[in-house]
Amino acid sequence: MKDRAARIRTGTLPKAPQVTGDPRIHVDLAHLRSLEGPARGLSFLPRQPAQSVLNGRHASRLRGRGLNFEELRDYLPGDDIRAIDWKVTARTGKPHVRVMTEERDRPALLVVDQRMSMFFGTERSMKSVTAAEAAAMAAFRILEQGDRVGGIVFGDEVLAEIRPQRSRAALNRFLTALAEANGLLHAEAPNVDPIGLTEVLRAVARIARRNHLIVVLSDFDGIDGETERVVSGLARHNDLILVPVSDPSAGDLPKGLRLIVTDGELQAEIDTGAPAARRGLAEMAGGRIGEILDWQRRFGVPVLPLSAGEETLPQMRRLLGLGPR
Repeated sequence: MKDRAARIRTGTLPKAPQVTGDPRIHVDLAHLRSLEGPARGLSFLPRQPAQSVLNGRHASRLRGRGLNFEELRDYLPGDDIRAIDWKVTARTGKPHVRVMTEERDRPALLVVDQRMSMFFGTERSMKSVTAAEAAAMAAFRILEQGDRVGGIVFGDEVLAEIRPQRSRAALNRFLTALAEANGLLHAEAPNVDPIGLTEVLRAVARIARRNHLIVVLSDFDGIDGETERVVSGLARHNDLILVPVSDPSAGDLPKGLRLIVTDGELQAEIDTGAPAARRGLAEMAGGRIGEILDWQRRFGVPVLPLSAGEETLPQMRRLLGLGPR
């Protein structure tokens, strides 16, 4: 897996199977780059519109950039007493203050799920496409606001890691990895044990020890108690935003359909008119989003739910408290 991850970062991953040119099913690098203009107006800075879900009225307020220690100096009249270093003051017998300056930028890490569970859609587009579009727009805006941007893009067998940098080169590496991973999704993909979200979030924790902006875009398939523990740790030391991507059918599956579901080897038929089948599917979808909303309540983590049944940009503008373009 590490070898494939290295190849996807350098753009030398073996060619994906020929895929459709329909942007609702697959995204390419040109499409992701075209989202820079439409994304203007979005913001991930601490100051948010009143109706934004990132505003303190709705969820935990974004902390913004951290502080760097500059120097210790003698206390001067007018200095904020909260800046007094009491240990140094006690040791020297003279009041001293710690001088801090705001960091020039803040690193941001965009974690994008491109596993086969995301290759699903019943109305407008695949969940994988919605996640990729949202991640690309966020990356453009974060870099433009002066912060470092990087990311982790993961599929069933590949994981591309781009360390946060304040450069267009890093942004292009991220978009390239995103397009490559998305292109690997196809109906004939082999049935494999996918990379677990918990494993990916552990990798995030190693990179983003503190004061990062972390945005996780996923359907959160396969979460468990260990996932919750890692999410809690990330939220304590960073600004964590969860973006659950779902399909409209998860909450309202049409009746009277007979669906054939396969993992590439085995297949099963689901009758959506059967009450037991509908109830089971609804409980599965509802339980997952319910757990994420519980994290929001307990850990103060903002949640920006996106639907694959709508265009991505209008949803993001609405969630960030912005009117229609």
